[in-house]
Amino acid sequence: MNSTEKSSFKVGDAVVYPMQGVGCILARETRREREYYRVQITASDMDVLLPVDNASALGLRHLASITEAKKALSSLSEKRESRGMDWKQRLLMNQELMKEGTLSSVAKVVNSLYRRSKVKELPVQERKLYDNALAILVDESSSVLGIGTEEMKKKIFAKLEK
Repeated sequence: MNSTEKSSFKVGDAVVYPMQGVGCILARETRREREYYRVQITASDMDVLLPVDNASALGLRHLASITEAKKALSSLSEKRESRGMDWKQRLLMNQELMKEGTLSSVAKVVNSLYRRSKVKELPVQERKLYDNALAILVDESSSVLGIGTEEMKKKIFAKLEK
């Protein structure tokens, strides 16, 4: 990894770590001769150490742009469902989307599982994935668009109900 990639994140940057959510880089630390970012995940108040030299490969990214956030939110109105898949296949597919880490892929997971939950109750693992995806979508979208989380939840559910 080149030096520009190593320094693409700075202390104080708002970031997203897939499967965990929105956070803030609190510090750059050296441990055992390796540099790490200390990222505080906002929703869980948890700190995560990510190696600087492969933070991007682990999915750490800056917040989405306003355009990306609006596009992800508008995609929630699209009617799509994973037909012909059992819950385990859907779970794997949605976990892969979550690992992609983009706001758009998180919105796809929320959309798919929300619509599925209207047909049939979600299995526990899918419900947990849905709750996690929804929390990330709410946190990142509200941060990007400067809207409170409760207002953002209302907007998201209004789009899903269309």
